[in-house]
Amino acid sequence: MKNKWKAKDFKLGVLGGGQLGRMLIQEAIDLDIHLHMMDPDPNAPCSLIAHSFICGSITDYDSVMNFGRDKDLITVEIENVNIEALEELEKNGVIVYPQPSVLKIIKDKGIQKNFYLENNIPTAAFKLYADASAVAKDEIKYPIIQKTRTGGYDGKGVQLLKTAHASFDTPNLCEELVDFDKELSIIVARNKKGQIKCFPSVECEFNPEANLVEYLFSPAAISIDIEEKANAIAADLIQKLDMVGLLAVEFFLCKDGSLLVNEVAPRPHNSGHHTIECCGTSQYAQHLRSILNLPLGETKLLQPGAMINLLGEKGFSGPVIYDGLDRILELPGVYPHLYGKSETKPFRKMGHITITGESLTQVREIADQVKEKIKVKA
Repeated sequence: MKNKWKAKDFKLGVLGGGQLGRMLIQEAIDLDIHLHMMDPDPNAPCSLIAHSFICGSITDYDSVMNFGRDKDLITVEIENVNIEALEELEKNGVIVYPQPSVLKIIKDKGIQKNFYLENNIPTAAFKLYADASAVAKDEIKYPIIQKTRTGGYDGKGVQLLKTAHASFDTPNLCEELVDFDKELSIIVARNKKGQIKCFPSVECEFNPEANLVEYLFSPAAISIDIEEKANAIAADLIQKLDMVGLLAVEFFLCKDGSLLVNEVAPRPHNSGHHTIECCGTSQYAQHLRSILNLPLGETKLLQPGAMINLLGEKGFSGPVIYDGLDRILELPGVYPHLYGKSETKPFRKMGHITITGESLTQVREIADQVKEKIKVKA
């Protein structure tokens, strides 16, 4: 790459053009980096603001090959991409970060979990199954958590399984129900030089119906010892993957104080949105620094923060209306980020709101008000 990332010399391709890519573009502008995006949705959030945008399938071999041939570097906004094409592009001299070898491990949750076992990364006990009939034939102590091995995102492909009759009829894994106290996230970055930095811990609260993050705050209400252990596991994991880029590591903090890795995402993540306002370097700027092999930025938390996902309200589908946007802008430390999606539907991520303040107590109080004042309707 020879440190040529200036727009006239360097083409950076991104597979995926959703809200994560939109926020990546906003950081890329400050470094005069032109991002070239491909997404299957012609109206994707990046479609109007990327340096160039192609509507195409990111899971189709030929589409990814055609998109990537003239790029100097390719990164991803989502891990469900055609890895075989990325492997071929890599052989042909295109730099791909995170590497196809890493994406291959993470894309399949079964391979991902086996990687944890082989590399002494703590995780919940699990077993792999070919289909629903294989689950039904096995002697399983219910309830358990079942996950499809590929294709799941934003709560899709994950369910609490009380009997085998509700089982996913695809390759899946079943893991024991963890008696946890909190769900945490650590975002860690690594560049080609091997420099590693972690962002401060995040505590997540999930929407029980949609099974996706509804609310988070940072720093998490945990001890320094647990924070250090989580950072050490995240750093160990990205190093053992030999990954270049940004990795979000989701943890269960068990009631006995132990930490278990739940899942990882090899890209900017929902649990890192608050870093735009709350940290010295945002997760998006850090992702760019890591894949360009630049020095990693300062991750120190400048102020406590919370993030609320703006989800489409139940019972509403159609052209989006942000009901209450004016009311939340009256509150101090409130930063809305709308994703440019014209159509809403139940539980669709339409934006997020970051709340900052002098203390977590203040942040929580304002966040509670924000959650009541704004609704995404049609």
